[in-house]
Amino acid sequence: MFENLQDRLGSILNGLTGRGALSEADVSAALREVRRALLEADVALDVVRSFTDRVREKAVGAEILKSIKPGQMVVKIVHDELIEMLGGEGVGIDLHAPAPVVVMMVGLQGSGKTTTSAKIAHRLSTREKKKVLMASLDTRRPAAQEQLRQLGAQANIDTLPIISGQSPTDIAARAVQAAKLGGHDVVILDTAGRTHIDEPLMVEMADIKKRSNPHEILLVADSLTGQDAVNLARSFDERVGITGLVLTRMDGDGRGGAALSMRAVTGKPIKLIGVGEKMSELEEFHPRRIADRILGMGDIVSLVERASENIDAEKAAAMAAKMAKGKFDLDDLADQLRQMQKMGGMGGIMGMMPGMAGMKDKMAAAGLDDKLFGRQIAIIQSMTKAERTNPDLLKHSRKKRIAAGSGTDAAAINKLLKMHRQMADMMKMMGGKGKGGMMKQMMGGLAGKMGLGGGMGGGMPDLSNIDPRQLEALQKQAEAAGLGKPGGGMPGLGGLPGGLSGLGGAKLPGLGGGFPGLPGLPKKK
Repeated sequence: MFENLQDRLGSILNGLTGRGALSEADVSAALREVRRALLEADVALDVVRSFTDRVREKAVGAEILKSIKPGQMVVKIVHDELIEMLGGEGVGIDLHAPAPVVVMMVGLQGSGKTTTSAKIAHRLSTREKKKVLMASLDTRRPAAQEQLRQLGAQANIDTLPIISGQSPTDIAARAVQAAKLGGHDVVILDTAGRTHIDEPLMVEMADIKKRSNPHEILLVADSLTGQDAVNLARSFDERVGITGLVLTRMDGDGRGGAALSMRAVTGKPIKLIGVGEKMSELEEFHPRRIADRILGMGDIVSLVERASENIDAEKAAAMAAKMAKGKFDLDDLADQLRQMQKMGGMGGIMGMMPGMAGMKDKMAAAGLDDKLFGRQIAIIQSMTKAERTNPDLLKHSRKKRIAAGSGTDAAAINKLLKMHRQMADMMKMMGGKGKGGMMKQMMGGLAGKMGLGGGMGGGMPDLSNIDPRQLEALQKQAEAAGLGKPGGGMPGLGGLPGGLSGLGGAKLPGLGGGFPGLPGLPKKK
């Protein structure tokens, strides 16, 4: 969503960091460009004005202009003010209340309330082990109650039995009573929406609030609607009183202005963001991490969290054992490709790696996009077990059969085999003897630069067992080590763009087979 803004701000701030000294005129000219970039991203005018005024006030001070690296100081100020504009610290759903905690979902029709209600219920039940009851209060939209019931069945979440003819307020009261009797920790009320804000809707929301006494009132807003979403949040807050926001479709191609304006305009925190259609694709909103992504500084913490959620521990351990022996067949390659798809594809991963955000376009231009993964998996699935284990069996007639089965051609199969050979060679190097293998040295160097010791004989610590506070500390250490600077690259990977050769098959230690390799990038020596 923030790609255009990221490109614009990146070029503006890189122009500042490249200069030895800055005058007040240089800062003013850069801030004019920043202002234009934010307005084009559909950020509210008063928010943009306040943001640029605060940055200017700090950036034209004597200590900045006399600083050894004034450009980097300005980047830091922009980064800090961006975090402040987004809300400072992340705020999750508050469950500190007597059970059952009532969470009321409000918003316009089509914003994704029902799906988001199910996603939140799934998140609370799987992550926090809460017993959740969902109830649909939408008696207007055809099959709305049935939709929530089916979503509950898919996610294994309890839903309130449907009784036709009941009013929304009666359903709300019945849901709270049923949750008390059923021993539920949380009850989620999915209210009705309208195509636009009107008086009957607001009266109905107020009545439901009075009958159910919700602890959290979450406004679900479509992030693609831009400034309308901000006006919507203001209206609901004035009439009903919301406690937080959930932005849906953050994986879309909108300009991101709603997300950047919401907190500043309403004063209410953005608690969650929807990043896909699947039940698991709901994330907590962390202002610092979003600011890092916008300024191209990567987001190692979210990357580690995503890896730990999506990686099969048993498969990872088996892969690690194979790596130690220097073995890597086509089944292993297919597993790596699937892991990358689960973690958001190549674009998603590169966007979270420090200094790598700018590489996405270059990789796409080289044909290394996420569609390529699907084609490569199809080729591997068209092979026999013997062929996957021993690619040397693949002669012309076999390749012809595989090409027909996968809808590709012999050239695509040859590229896949070449990529596999390169990755297999790298696995042998990583599993080599001597100084602990290339992988251990590379991760050890990274750990050393970040001031992290222990684990893996001097390598990085076990990231799978680190709690969120330690992950945040890891992010700060990464920034201090220069990992967060645009173009800073990753230590031990030889910088950019040549350092991409060091990324093939790289793993996050502690997660077993962890961080999937970036196939096709290593250069064969």
